[in-house]
Amino acid sequence: MSGVRPPELTVLRLARPYLTRLIGAGLLASATEFAGLALMATATWLLMTAAGQPPLDRLTVAIVAVRALAVGRGVLRYTERLAGHDAVLRLVTDVRARVFGTLAARRGDPPRSGDALSRLVSDVDAVQDLLLRVVVPATAAGLVSVLAVGLTALVSLPAALALAAGLLVAAVALPALATALTRRAGAEVAPLRGALATDAIDLTHGAADLAAFGATAQALAAADRRTRRLARLERRLAALGFAVDAVGVLVAGLTAGTVVFVALNAGVDGVLVGVLAVGTLAAVEIALALVGAARQWTGLRSGLARVAQLLTAEDTGPRTGLPAAEAVPPTTAETSVGPQHTAPAPTVRFEAVTVRYRNGAPAALDGFDLDLPPGCRVAVVGPSGAGKSTLAAVLTGAMTPTAGRVTLDGRDVSAYPPEELPHLVGGLLAEAYVFHATVRENMLLGRPEADEDALFAAATAAGLADWVRAQPDGWDTVVGEEGGQLSGGQRQRLALARALLAAPGVLVLDEPTEGLDPLAADQVLASALTATPTQHSVLVITHRLSGLATLDEIVVLDAGRVVQRGRHADLVATPGWYRDQWVLQQAAEHGYLAVSS
Repeated sequence: MSGVRPPELTVLRLARPYLTRLIGAGLLASATEFAGLALMATATWLLMTAAGQPPLDRLTVAIVAVRALAVGRGVLRYTERLAGHDAVLRLVTDVRARVFGTLAARRGDPPRSGDALSRLVSDVDAVQDLLLRVVVPATAAGLVSVLAVGLTALVSLPAALALAAGLLVAAVALPALATALTRRAGAEVAPLRGALATDAIDLTHGAADLAAFGATAQALAAADRRTRRLARLERRLAALGFAVDAVGVLVAGLTAGTVVFVALNAGVDGVLVGVLAVGTLAAVEIALALVGAARQWTGLRSGLARVAQLLTAEDTGPRTGLPAAEAVPPTTAETSVGPQHTAPAPTVRFEAVTVRYRNGAPAALDGFDLDLPPGCRVAVVGPSGAGKSTLAAVLTGAMTPTAGRVTLDGRDVSAYPPEELPHLVGGLLAEAYVFHATVRENMLLGRPEADEDALFAAATAAGLADWVRAQPDGWDTVVGEEGGQLSGGQRQRLALARALLAAPGVLVLDEPTEGLDPLAADQVLASALTATPTQHSVLVITHRLSGLATLDEIVVLDAGRVVQRGRHADLVATPGWYRDQWVLQQAAEHGYLAVSS
């Protein structure tokens, strides 16, 4: 299709700042390969000449040359790897940052964490392989092939033509054949690896949920099918590679035999014929590196296309943030995060929603009804397994009800485009992913265009601003893989701050105070509710009952059914699960506070 830039060109455009380093790496690779070729030719001449027992002075230069080429080849190889990896790692750092920025900007179409991980790791690594295993080796093979033909022509023009023909087969025909044979299978490998990365995340982080709903076997079976498919593709690619390599060995032997035959007929000296034979084998072997480069390129194209798709995505505008801890101004938790970013608040209605995870299984939600008009604040509570997280998944469109429906302003949730729904309904959901990036970058995933005031207001409402101020790098503090450098409470505050910054019309908070001590939990929930614009509705899903007294309604779920509903004061005064749990939690928390003090 005309006008579509190949993904390789899109990626290589970013290499312009490192062009000098890459050219240097290519020249060093060419010098390394030529040193190897010269070493083989010189050593052959030395051995064949020495067999005639000439005076030692005739061999001295060749002996020194062999030693110099052997040492020089190692030094050149080391220098080439050093220069090449230096340039490529700089480029990959730039590409990874751009890919992360694009992923961060895609609020309407966020990738799953496994897919994001695949794009940030394996797909970006394809950029590195493109340069180190395709471009640099191909450049070296091309230059050395030209030099080999030129030097052979100085000895015998017919032999040079025979060598050129063999090199064309090895460097052009065989790579084209390898590309044609492996293109289809190679194009499937990167998406399959991305799917397997998602499977790995689901099976490890979601093991408890899968077990609870009896879906572990199904998830394992799906992952096993993908694994088997990937293994078949890789075996097929290996078999095709073996076949092409075998043809390459045959081409090298035939080319060497042809060069020897032509050289003998042209009257070339016997020692030089031997040099030409060994040199031809070495030159064709170098040219055959293009076959490996072609196979690598075919396998990398799918990953490169995924990277190029992100690199060419429409820019979402500048992202701002506070550069250092000293830039964080003092303010209060009551600062609203919404004045500059007000999403519409639709009327939410659950109509007899029922969810079953498999046929014959008990309902995770059973005939659930709820009205959530704009500005209304409702909590859903209940024991573990009551259906609270299922409720959040149905509301955000991540799960389709078995029966009934959920509507936003009378329109079914499933009818909303994926890029529009997160602006209407979203927030802090179970297992919110924290990227290996800075605090600022993780928060801006919620709203890339947010200004500094909104960024700080959200962090303050979540109780994170004081911690950020205490860090030497401030907003640029790297939180580690999945927030590994943070405590559980800090990680939860960061995820909550991101949800508050996004400020959707319907804010869903699934266990917003998980991992916090009772006093901090009460403060964070209160400040989060205060920071949410009054015209927005809030659905709080929690097992903790403290802090819910100001909400408009509390719904108690048990085994997917509503067993109680009302305001906090009324439920505490009524015998049932809520009052019993309230008494237990208050006693436990008072004991905790007494011990802590």
